[in-house]
Amino acid sequence: MKLTDKKRKDILEAAIQEFREQGFPAARVNRIAELAEVSKRTLYKHFESKELLFAAITEILLEEIAAVPKLRYRPDAPLREQLIAAVRDYVGHLTGEQYMGLNRLVMSELLRDQDLAQAFFAKAAMQDGPISGLIGEARQAGALRKAEPGFATGQLLSMVKHFLVWPQFLMGAKAEVDPDAVIADCVDMFLAHYGLTA
Repeated sequence: MKLTDKKRKDILEAAIQEFREQGFPAARVNRIAELAEVSKRTLYKHFESKELLFAAITEILLEEIAAVPKLRYRPDAPLREQLIAAVRDYVGHLTGEQYMGLNRLVMSELLRDQDLAQAFFAKAAMQDGPISGLIGEARQAGALRKAEPGFATGQLLSMVKHFLVWPQFLMGAKAEVDPDAVIADCVDMFLAHYGLTA
């Protein structure tokens, strides 16, 4: 890694720490430079403002979202098992320490700045989620009734996130439920509505 790339990475990590500890409005550029062990001049060479530094952090979160492997529907395997495995992996990604910390940091600022929130969610919406792709392919293969994949995925993931993601995101504690049982129940409810026998 080149020295300039390392410095940029150090600045981003320091900014994440400072934004987490102080919140974006109270975060100080001097402190970020100090944590990154760079001069303020070097920091401004990489990021001209605190806002651009935060924008770079939102890009990291979007990259984390995009990094989830895309899933393909397999007609030779039961759809229920594919959905359960896909949702389990996705929840594991969402509740991972790195992603959860970045998500909390970004969302807290998006609540304060609606313009920033609209720009962020417009970019996030352009990404084809792994489960949406799986559901779309299953529908095209005739394994699910006709539905808009993004909408159907939102319904499934909203149920799952209620129990397995939001308690950890908001309170820092996992809900006292069996995650496998919750995922299986949510997938069964989804299939009861969208399955061909529905």
